[in-house]
Amino acid sequence: MTIDPNVFSHHEKFSAEEFEAQYNLREGRPDYEVTVIPDWVARSESARETLSCTLDIRYGEGDKQKLDIFPAANPTAATLVYFHGGYWQRGDKSIYSFLATPFIKAGVNVIIVGYDLCPEVSLTRITAQAREAMAYIWHNAATLGIDRERLTVMGHSAGGHITEMLMATNWPQCSDNLPVNLIKSGIPVSPLSYLEPVRLTAGLNSGIRMDAAEAESQSPMRNHPPATNAPQLVVVGGAETEEFHRQSQMYFDAFNNADRPMEMYVVPGVDHFDELNVLADSNSPFFKKTLAMLK
Repeated sequence: MTIDPNVFSHHEKFSAEEFEAQYNLREGRPDYEVTVIPDWVARSESARETLSCTLDIRYGEGDKQKLDIFPAANPTAATLVYFHGGYWQRGDKSIYSFLATPFIKAGVNVIIVGYDLCPEVSLTRITAQAREAMAYIWHNAATLGIDRERLTVMGHSAGGHITEMLMATNWPQCSDNLPVNLIKSGIPVSPLSYLEPVRLTAGLNSGIRMDAAEAESQSPMRNHPPATNAPQLVVVGGAETEEFHRQSQMYFDAFNNADRPMEMYVVPGVDHFDELNVLADSNSPFFKKTLAMLK
């Protein structure tokens, strides 16, 4: 695999202020705390009240190493395992229960995974926790009431990075009896595929506390190509910043090939946050493309 080295220095074209604006996306949404998050929280509370669910299933020793499962009626249905965003330092699985609603109606199980956050743990440890979550789900599928042969992973932003890292995992090396193809398909949404720019964004890295060595070791683009030929749907919002388009495109360009089918999908007209609202719309092409990956 040969990757154009120029993709790793692209951030140098921006001034410090422009560079911050490319990655510190909450600064571009002044309504984030007053509209975006309260709306997701309210819709998620409604989802937990109206859908069948089992909450806070512990899969590891960390405070937030718990998952919520929303089972579909058919125990042989596909399962979507979702990892939330928040630059590895913010967010909680409870905010994203609303995403389960359209998938349950379409007959798909949904598992939303929580994980510990920086700086209490390192970004490297978060990747390990995500792997622990997938191993737990596979080993305990019967108890959870799901088919472990039909697991798809999806994540947004930092969760997109987690998704790419999971797609790169050699599962037999992680735990006894895990299959190479544990994950049948992956959907990284607005992923962070190369972490050095995030490390250089002071407003973000003050909470992550990532050094250059960790940025290198935890970058899918640098050290973690996909471990299988499982198909992937790589997604970015049409109104996202140039850098987020680049983060998605570089991953697609590097790892899409004849043996490993990938699709690059740009959600028309939405930014980093509103693309999740489009995902939750069962009539949207984004939702339908995700559903097709699960089926």
